Amino acid sequence: MINYHLAREELVDQLERKGIKDNLVLAALREIRRHEFVPTNLRARAYEDSPLSIGEDQTISQPYMVARMTELLQLHGTERVLEIGTGSGYQSMVLAKLSDRVFTVERIASLAKVAKERFERLELRNVVQKVGDGSLGWREFAPYDAIIVTAGAPEIPNRLVEQLAEGGRMVVPTGPRRVQDLKVVHKKDGRITTTSAGGCVFVPLIGGGGWQE
Repeated sequence: MINYHLAREELVDQLERKGIKDNLVLAALREIRRHEFVPTNLRARAYEDSPLSIGEDQTISQPYMVARMTELLQLHGTERVLEIGTGSGYQSMVLAKLSDRVFTVERIASLAKVAKERFERLELRNVVQKVGDGSLGWREFAPYDAIIVTAGAPEIPNRLVEQLAEGGRMVVPTGPRRVQDLKVVHKKDGRITTTSAGGCVFVPLIGGGGWQE
């Protein structure tokens, strides 16, 4: 019998050793039961620091990458966050713990359906989701204080930049399909600045503002 609580604690300790410093992020990862977001046959591996398949050629991201991208958003609990790529819903729940409201877009209907069922089962009230082309954002509820893109884009999608609020932050992997550079985008006084947070590997962002299928 797997002790998920102990496995989760050991994972978070490992993330701290790897350099994650945001105590709010670490607390959220200690609380959220990642094994409930992976297929049953992979639950024994739920607290490995690695991505895992969730079907449809998609993955639940590596816990370190979830923690790192969330940390880069610098959330304090009051933000409106746009997430591109709901996937399993794990990253959505981390964001929901650390912000006021999360708007999440998933292009694959079957994944969105499973994520919705998880949100309902876990009584997650501050997540709004839809099925659609996430590379175009979700203009209806813009602007957003923070935007996180959990798939690799060839370049920073302009539609997402347009939907970023003044003073807002966006984290997005960009570059070739096989390996990307994690970009942090800031909007201040109407100007955009971009910094690099290192290399990463994500599934491709498919859509009008990303790769063609």
